[in-house]
Amino acid sequence: MSKAPGGAGRVDRVARGTRRASRGLVVQGVYQWLVASQEPEAIDAFLREQDAFERCDQEYFSTLLHGVLRDPTALREAFSSQLDRPIQELSPVEHAILLLASYEFLHVPEVPYRVIINEAIELGKSFGGTDGHKYINGVLDKLAIQLRPHG
Repeated sequence: MSKAPGGAGRVDRVARGTRRASRGLVVQGVYQWLVASQEPEAIDAFLREQDAFERCDQEYFSTLLHGVLRDPTALREAFSSQLDRPIQELSPVEHAILLLASYEFLHVPEVPYRVIINEAIELGKSFGGTDGHKYINGVLDKLAIQLRPHG
């Protein structure tokens, strides 16, 4: 049985799309913070002016961006044991994505860990280097076992 246009299936796809757009903007913002050391308020204001902001879940964007930038040290501590290199050797894109995914693992329990990993992989493909998404996948697979042992 197929769902009619505008039904619950469409709502779910729209919600996923707006959250995906939110995550993309957050990665860009965290990247700015890592590379240029800009203040979170300035990053937030800049990202809100981007065309993509209208297509994102604005509340989720705000929660993620400010959550990641509020305590990045705790987030790094969460994933650093899963790395095969020092954090300083991560590309800023990989670093930003791992911070975001770690925040979601720890503070957004209603999002399944598989969704977090898949979204991070897609962000890595969109913004990262050639094989960065594979590295992100490996780190997050191990981190999921550590932070979400029951799924």
